[in-house]
Amino acid sequence: MTDSKHGLFVGLATLDLIYLTEALPTQNQKIVALDYTVAAGGPATNAAVTFGYLGDRPTLLSIFGAHPINQLVLADLEQCGVAIADLNPKQSEPLPTSSIIVTQATGERAVVSLNAVRSQAGLEQMEQALGDRIPPDSLSGIDIVLIDGHQMEVGREIAQRAKASQIPVVIDGGSWKLGFEEVLPLADYVICSSNFHPPGCSSAKEVLAYLTHLGVPHIAITQGGEPIQAFCEGTASSIPVPEIRPVDTLGAGDIFHGAFCHYILQLSFEQAIAASANVAAKACESFGTRSWM
Repeated sequence: MTDSKHGLFVGLATLDLIYLTEALPTQNQKIVALDYTVAAGGPATNAAVTFGYLGDRPTLLSIFGAHPINQLVLADLEQCGVAIADLNPKQSEPLPTSSIIVTQATGERAVVSLNAVRSQAGLEQMEQALGDRIPPDSLSGIDIVLIDGHQMEVGREIAQRAKASQIPVVIDGGSWKLGFEEVLPLADYVICSSNFHPPGCSSAKEVLAYLTHLGVPHIAITQGGEPIQAFCEGTASSIPVPEIRPVDTLGAGDIFHGAFCHYILQLSFEQAIAASANVAAKACESFGTRSWM
């Protein structure tokens, strides 16, 4: 049994309202859900929850604020063992709320959400949020950092300080976000989806060339149920994913990233990718982002 590790997860926190339906509603149609659940969401958030579930100690650096509805998110994260570092504890607006419909037959999801564009934090807020628990200058006590790009200025600074302290940096490349071009060169690991398209890139080959040009040593491109394309310091490999009947694909990538942060501290790059794919596949076999645990 390995000792638990401390991970710092930087990015978005949302309130997720998740509904299971037979089909998506048509225009002006009302439908009754087959099931529903409510949970804290967001890429960095779901990754932090997974990291904690696998036996490690996550801290989530995000904006939460003082709106009463945020207590639902904070209660869920406390139950999941996720420590909170609030970038704006006085914010009066509610957290972004995601409305998600999962189609029963396929497990595919449709999401309506508001990301963190309206609520970006600065470096002074970062220093205050980390406080005495995590020395902001050295990130002492942190074993790994994950950045999802939703708090880009804070993420860039954290990545720079992690790099200086030789702490591995993982980038969640779910989709391209303005400012990633300054963060990606600081990354040790970039895990991106098939929807991740840097400027001028429209294929996996072009994405790989872009990231390699920036000097990223370890790259993985996930493709849903298709094999994961992995590149370790110039060596390419194809890693199969488990064959499953998906019930709900919501958060699968986030869960993969959280698992990767756990496994990469113990295993080789390819082994960590494979182990993370197993965890994400298991999560897809049940409804919501928590019941698989």
